[in-house]
Amino acid sequence: MRHLLGFMKAQSGKATINNLDCWSDATAIKNYIGYLPGEIAFIEGMTGKSFLHMLQDLRGDGNTTIQQRLVERFEFDPTTPIRKMSKGMKQKVAIVAAFMHDPAIYILDEPTSGLDPLMQQRFVELILEEKERGKTILMSSHYFQEMERTCDRAAMIKDGEIIITNDMEALRKEQKQRLLITVQTEHDMNTLLTLPHIKKINKQTVEITVQNNINDILKQLAHVHVTSLHMAETELEELFMHYYQKEGVK
Repeated sequence: MRHLLGFMKAQSGKATINNLDCWSDATAIKNYIGYLPGEIAFIEGMTGKSFLHMLQDLRGDGNTTIQQRLVERFEFDPTTPIRKMSKGMKQKVAIVAAFMHDPAIYILDEPTSGLDPLMQQRFVELILEEKERGKTILMSSHYFQEMERTCDRAAMIKDGEIIITNDMEALRKEQKQRLLITVQTEHDMNTLLTLPHIKKINKQTVEITVQNNINDILKQLAHVHVTSLHMAETELEELFMHYYQKEGVK
């Protein structure tokens, strides 16, 4: 992200945005970008409102319509002094600052850090709306549900290197289905434990990874008393951890 914003010069190769070099044309590129940093530094002597107005003045933008709409959406008082704001409120100010000039491209570093679940939901809705408007969004996040709901493509970084990049649809196809089966008796349990790709959860429940073995599973289920059966998919977080822990992956 620092390279894209022109904060650091690449040691090799180059990055471009709208055919502009991210290092030599950094000033011009900033006209296209809404940036939300992971570590936010504010001028403590200001209020949220005065900070946002200062940014608009620097851009030569006097239209506060989007700013006001975002403040209402995230439900905070912009007249509060920044020094008295909680982390969550500061995060809301930073979100407004990144979005209020209606940029074509968003670069967002952990954008929902410090937000409560309701405000996280509001943010996801905002991202989906901006996607519908054709905006380009690059976002880093540790919230996998947030990624699944908003992203078209994902990359995983380990020790500063990208170890996997893929479309979300392709990643979803890698998410294996699992059956959680609860049975009545120990005999039923022993019958199920003869199946491959099975894990005992407790005395009455097993988890089976569904691969090419669905017919074998159905045959065995015909011989046991099932009290409950639940189908679940591998979470995206589990899939990413599989790649993260994989041998030979840096």
